[in-house]
Amino acid sequence: MCTSPVCVNVRDQIDLTAKEKQIFDRLLEVLRHFNLQTQLRVAGGWVRDKILGKECYDIDIALDNMLGKEFCEKVNEYLLSTGEETHGIGVIQCNPDQSKHLETARMRLLDVWIDFVNLRSEDYSDNSRIPTMKFGTAEEDAYRRDLTINSLFYNINTSSVEDFTGKGIMDLKSGKIATPLPPKQTFLDDPLRVLRAIRFGARFGFMLEEELKIAAADEDVKAAIADKISRERIGHEIDLMISGNHPVKAMTYISELQLFWAVFSLPPEPEPSTSEGCERLCVTCMDSTWRLLQLLELSSLTDDHRRLCLYAALFLPFRKTIYKDNKGKKIPVVSYIFRNSLKLKASDAETVLSLHLAAEKFVSLIPLILSNEDIQILEVDWKREIIDVPVASKLRILAGLLLREIKEFWRAALVLSMLLHGANSGCTTNSSNKEYELDKKRELFNRIEKAILELGLEKVWEMKPLVNGKDIMNVLQIKSGGPVVKEWQQKLLEWQLAHPSVSAEECIDWMRQTHSKRARTD
Repeated sequence: MCTSPVCVNVRDQIDLTAKEKQIFDRLLEVLRHFNLQTQLRVAGGWVRDKILGKECYDIDIALDNMLGKEFCEKVNEYLLSTGEETHGIGVIQCNPDQSKHLETARMRLLDVWIDFVNLRSEDYSDNSRIPTMKFGTAEEDAYRRDLTINSLFYNINTSSVEDFTGKGIMDLKSGKIATPLPPKQTFLDDPLRVLRAIRFGARFGFMLEEELKIAAADEDVKAAIADKISRERIGHEIDLMISGNHPVKAMTYISELQLFWAVFSLPPEPEPSTSEGCERLCVTCMDSTWRLLQLLELSSLTDDHRRLCLYAALFLPFRKTIYKDNKGKKIPVVSYIFRNSLKLKASDAETVLSLHLAAEKFVSLIPLILSNEDIQILEVDWKREIIDVPVASKLRILAGLLLREIKEFWRAALVLSMLLHGANSGCTTNSSNKEYELDKKRELFNRIEKAILELGLEKVWEMKPLVNGKDIMNVLQIKSGGPVVKEWQQKLLEWQLAHPSVSAEECIDWMRQTHSKRARTD
């Protein structure tokens, strides 16, 4: 884990965009019109990002003496008095599972959505992450926030940055992740803050304060993560990390702070059981995949392809691990992690399982694709029977079938296969599993990708069968479908893959000849 301090360029003042100045001026006009003594403060992430010189469009305004809905109604009253169009007010009810502890009012001003909420202080009970809320001062509000870098305010009334903890700006400058209050109590009050600290540390490349790291690895805190946070919230934070700009750093923090199994909880009695250091191998696989993705710069991979490829890499050591549910059915552990530990979409679990399977199939094809010799026997364990065509055509059939299974995720599966090719990827901590020869992997990936493209298989999953079930039944002279029709559909698909320029009539002719030949043999 990186503990070297960094030096961050932090601006002395916030430079408002023209749109931001218009919005803030409008809000100040509302105060003057009604002679309100309200202090308007932009809170949290917007302030942090602006003084780091980054643009931010998420404006949350904290009010010191009224609720958000009340102030929004005042805004509309003012707009009405000036003959301007009023705006609808959306009220977001408090939802502790979504980290919304207070009712928030939202309205659109000058085409920008603004959230309004009152300043608050919090009291937590021992067995809940849901605090008792009450109006608070700006200082109380700052201290109840998760991190010092998120505790800053921009006072619209005075056009100044306010750092009530006295640590926010200093920690930004030194690139440090710390909590306003003692970290263990902060984490026990709301264990979600542990994951937020990790996410922001990874996002900005900041180091975690030593006391914070000790608190994050504390057994009481780990127990609180399991007991007080919904799995949906854990999954949301992990998804933000995986989708972020430094996913490996985030997973490294989780592993080294001994939080891996608290986050990615496993079902009882997985088969085979996980060995010591398995979590480190998971992160190593993800690190290798991330670095390979960076080297390849695959423009065809969408953000979602990359996200699921990284998940598949992280859980690659579990690809053959199963558990038995209440009915004795064997279920992949990867599916359990997605559905139960992270509460992510079932389709994400299915895609990752498909990526694991496709990666292993790619591994069996790699030596065949690379071979310059005329291989007389072409067999893979996942497709024993294949139609009788020349070896080169068989290769096109196998690769085509694989791409039709995994579709647009085939490059992501090929990336994963680079980790499995010629390497033992079981749950061990051997040095051979820690260092991957990335340049060779990149060269190998490019050769396989080029060969697949030269076979004309790009978007082969969009290829429509030339012969339908009715045509097959006509040739076979049968009146209903069934296993025989399904068998011929597969054979015809293979023949179509072996002969990409073939016509429907030629497919039917081949089927007639093959069927006739088999009938004579039988």
